[in-house]
Amino acid sequence: MSKTILYVLLAAVALIAAIVAGLYVFGQNSEELANDMSRDMQTRAMPELPVSTPAAPIPGAAGQAKQFAGREVTVVSWGSAYTRSQIEAYHKPFAAQTGAKVASIDYNGGIAQIKTQVDSNTQFWDVVDMEVADAVRACDEGLLEKIDPAMLPPAYDGTPAMQDFIPNAIQPCSVTTIIFSHVVAFDTTKFPADKQPSTLADFFDTAKFPGKRGLRKTSPKINLEMALRAAGVAGPDVYATLATPEGQAKAFAQLDKIRKDVLWWETGAQPPQLLADGEVAMTTGYNGRFFDAQIVEKKPFKIIWDGQIQEHDVLGIVKGAKNKDVALEFIRFATGTVPLAEQARFIAYGPARRSSLPLVSIHATAGVDMKPHMPNAPENETNAMQVDAAWWAEYQEELNLRWAAWLARG
Repeated sequence: MSKTILYVLLAAVALIAAIVAGLYVFGQNSEELANDMSRDMQTRAMPELPVSTPAAPIPGAAGQAKQFAGREVTVVSWGSAYTRSQIEAYHKPFAAQTGAKVASIDYNGGIAQIKTQVDSNTQFWDVVDMEVADAVRACDEGLLEKIDPAMLPPAYDGTPAMQDFIPNAIQPCSVTTIIFSHVVAFDTTKFPADKQPSTLADFFDTAKFPGKRGLRKTSPKINLEMALRAAGVAGPDVYATLATPEGQAKAFAQLDKIRKDVLWWETGAQPPQLLADGEVAMTTGYNGRFFDAQIVEKKPFKIIWDGQIQEHDVLGIVKGAKNKDVALEFIRFATGTVPLAEQARFIAYGPARRSSLPLVSIHATAGVDMKPHMPNAPENETNAMQVDAAWWAEYQEELNLRWAAWLARG
């Protein structure tokens, strides 16, 4: 069967499924559905997909009216390789299908800029790619629009979105696109071939593995979890420990061990660059950025998967966004089965839909199989833990103050 015919059949199935799903949820309370999502998603089996299903965005039907021709939507994200993956998987096909122009802006995360825009009623951002903990806080503070899960497209076989997404992927104000991982990576040329670091604890051992270390400066999140894991706290116990004064003291004491050797980074593009420039021997960072440097740019880097901390990245809409209708359609499109799988052809982040995983294929330029490079590949997550967004929504402000005071000590 030709790809063109297959595209048309998939589009027809998706349209019929969307109508069925719409009738099913019509009149239902979306908040009640959201409360049931996690249970539904955990009990739903992953559907089997035919091996010939294409991993490319389904184009709009020939001659279809471009409903947003002449309109523009501003999408804010993290820049570099990550934004490039979104441009290829989301922006370009969305523009081709709807006629809308997608303007891309980079930022460093957090909710301060969103709050300023909402408070001053000067919203010039529409869609924002966020870490889930920030999205939860922003939603609680009324800085993001609510998103009804009923608007999200079903899987190709008609499975409703709330069952197709991984657990906790759909929140009242945001929808998860990818699973990414906070990991440690190192320059293999900095250590003897028979004495290479292999655990998270090795990152904090500058006596055994000398050299500068890179750490994220802009938030205590991840730094504190990694510190506790390296200090011997099991993944399931991290947040209960970190909620206590003793646990916080233990985390900061672990960070004190490498404090004099730390070079700080603030944007996702910086950790691979710090390694490439020889400024650090090891650094924390995002697995997808390290993949891009290691596989695509052929840098002598290696990821330490031990102790990785997985997190969801989500899309939300700024409260009062001037282009809310286009923004909603953008999120509906971007979180479909095929676009999420297509993004994984450009960066090593796992798609948030179960139906997308079987479609993850070969890297667009490097030609490598992407499945082994996903953070949620079985061989990579034997000692992984998940970020607890609800916990951080409660403790973020308190720990931000302590983090700032720790940094100020010099």
